Amino acid sequence: MLEAPLEKRELGMTLLPEGGARFLFWSPKASTAAIEIENKGLFPLERKEHGYHEGLFTGIEAGDRYMVVIDGKTKIPDPVSLYQPEGVHSQSEVADLPRITRSLAAGPGTGPGGLVIYELHTGTFTPEGTFEGIIKKLDYLIALGINAIELMPVAQFPGNRNWGYDGVYPFAVQNSYGGPEKLARFVDECHKREIAVILDVVYNHLGPEGNYLPAAGPYFTGKYRTPWGSAVNFDDRWSHGVRRYFIENALMWLRDYGVDGLRLDAVHAIWDFGARHFLAELSDHVAGLNRLTGRNHFLIGECDLNDARYITPAGEGGMGLDCQWCDEFHHALHARLTGERQGYYSDFGTTSHLVDAYNNAYVYDGRYSEYRKRIFGSSAKGIPGSKFVVFTQNHDQAGNRMLGDRTGSLLSFESLKLAAGAMFVSPFIPMLFMGEEYGEKAPFLYFTSHGDKDLITAVREGRRREFADFIGKGEPPDPQSPKTFKRSLLSWDIDGNEKKEKLLGFYKKMIELKKTHPDLKPGGRDHVRAAGAANGDMVVIRSAGLTVLMNFSGKSGKLPVAEGPSGSCNILLYSAHQRWGGPVSEFASLLDENGILMIEPRSIMILSD
Repeated sequence: MLEAPLEKRELGMTLLPEGGARFLFWSPKASTAAIEIENKGLFPLERKEHGYHEGLFTGIEAGDRYMVVIDGKTKIPDPVSLYQPEGVHSQSEVADLPRITRSLAAGPGTGPGGLVIYELHTGTFTPEGTFEGIIKKLDYLIALGINAIELMPVAQFPGNRNWGYDGVYPFAVQNSYGGPEKLARFVDECHKREIAVILDVVYNHLGPEGNYLPAAGPYFTGKYRTPWGSAVNFDDRWSHGVRRYFIENALMWLRDYGVDGLRLDAVHAIWDFGARHFLAELSDHVAGLNRLTGRNHFLIGECDLNDARYITPAGEGGMGLDCQWCDEFHHALHARLTGERQGYYSDFGTTSHLVDAYNNAYVYDGRYSEYRKRIFGSSAKGIPGSKFVVFTQNHDQAGNRMLGDRTGSLLSFESLKLAAGAMFVSPFIPMLFMGEEYGEKAPFLYFTSHGDKDLITAVREGRRREFADFIGKGEPPDPQSPKTFKRSLLSWDIDGNEKKEKLLGFYKKMIELKKTHPDLKPGGRDHVRAAGAANGDMVVIRSAGLTVLMNFSGKSGKLPVAEGPSGSCNILLYSAHQRWGGPVSEFASLLDENGILMIEPRSIMILSD
């Protein structure tokens, strides 16, 4: 009973093929437990070993509403609820998950190394703010060239407006997005188009409002503190039930909904000093599921520790994650393009930092960090580029700014093309944040729709404290206001806007090159080396068949052919060309009689040898 099964979900309510239902509930300190089904009465559970309570019942059907009753007095929604149709404080609804997911199309089956990922927030990506709304945009995304969509968390959260990291029912699909039926349809439609689906899941904390897990059992521990309060209990007393809870959750998304991969939020905040780290155990279960199904499900970790153990195979003493977000590539690129130096950007800003990111993935790989005041990070030497996801922006890097500024508002048109090119020519997996491909200027703000007045006040005051140094430049937008949410909706104002159309075309071309040119596909990094040019403002990347030149200065750059491409100028792409809205009309004018190549300010040139 302690081992999470690979073949099927056992926790919570499961409708049986022969009729009726089985219910398995974990509450180790409860003497008695029962489920109370609306209009059908109370169904007692039998206490089993290790804190579980179980029952087999007839007369239970899909659509029934129910609560769990603990020790005859405490009523809570089901911690393993698959659907909360009326929100976080109301009854759970019995969902027939086998029926909902029975005919899903299989995913593309590729590993993360061949993906071009598009991160989006379901509520703000389209005016509808639903899974159905995303489906309407799938043809647009196919034309763009992406082959993977990463959804920000969809587990049930309070209200209708939230980033998703305040979720409190890890197994339930957000009701305002369309619930389990519509999520299954979304995955199916993606797979029919050979688009992989990655789901962002949060196993390091749960939100405060509607979090009834403490009433059920010791899901949290006071041994450690996280930025969100007490840590999830992965290694304290009774932690076996908590570990199984989250492992079954991961397996459900992958096995039942057919999700291809999971992005694990802030894995550095998963505290576990047991003999077998939770992430290593989770990796083993996913590997077991892959052997059972013949699929290629994968795990991506968000981690800011620069610790290679997270992406080292579990059999070699690591956590076994397939790849991780590489924040330092973003920091190096962002600081170089914007000139920002506050906070963690103070550790970045030179072209050499970006060169280090290209060559080493981790910029701080055992060197002194002035921002942290300590030696930081480990070496990623020998780890292939397919283990790292890079980006020019993401939900955090935009949304955790006071005004939610996207790069579309922070950078010039030429710099936007340079930033995109810099990401796509890296030996890593590229990820776009919704709207960046056409230079979306609408902010991505932090928004909530809590029902708890004290929590609303606390969140507002917390945002003011967080941005105290910036208050003179304006007040932080009110997270609770519907206007804050509406301002974060994508504008989709591409048609008729020449610059946005040119930028979109540039992204399409870069994605095409990333997917088709062998020297740009993520993989081993030994054949791709970056270096800074003599003037300090340029980066030169060389591989077997390509030379990439990037000019990060505000002035035209000069590069001898011997230092740049060898012999001729077979230009595959130049961001400063008129085709992409730049000032250059003729390639012949770029090379003078002395063999000096002229590179426009804030531009990228890709040449084939």
